[in-house]
Amino acid sequence: MVEKSHTVGSWPNLYEPLRGIGQKVADWFAPRSEASAMEDFYEINVELPGVKAEDVDVSAHDNSLTVRGEKQFEREETGRNFFFSEREYGAFQRTFRLPPDAANDKIDAEFKDGVLCIKVAKKSPTESDGRKIDIRKA
Repeated sequence: MVEKSHTVGSWPNLYEPLRGIGQKVADWFAPRSEASAMEDFYEINVELPGVKAEDVDVSAHDNSLTVRGEKQFEREETGRNFFFSEREYGAFQRTFRLPPDAANDKIDAEFKDGVLCIKVAKKSPTESDGRKIDIRKA
């Protein structure tokens, strides 16, 4: 009976087709997030580990809030043979529909410890986009 030897040295050859797959698969990814409501504001938290604050853009238009940016691929591969990589790199974008009582002009964003925290103030009941229409008599 002939035994096949499996040495650690053969692993890089076995996994060669998988090298760099993390970078290729994640050319576009959607970061994980959560949304909640408080009495005076809405809060959206977006997980962005490894992303720099200057690589993130937050914008509001109509009743939507968009978070976009890019997680740069910065990995030194010299002298390493990766067996797999589950890290995500590349461009990302998430768009959130805001409720009708969200104040698009009162949005605050803070980036801390890899989490982007966005707070959107709620309009007071007297603040609304609507207005009373006067009826003319003919």
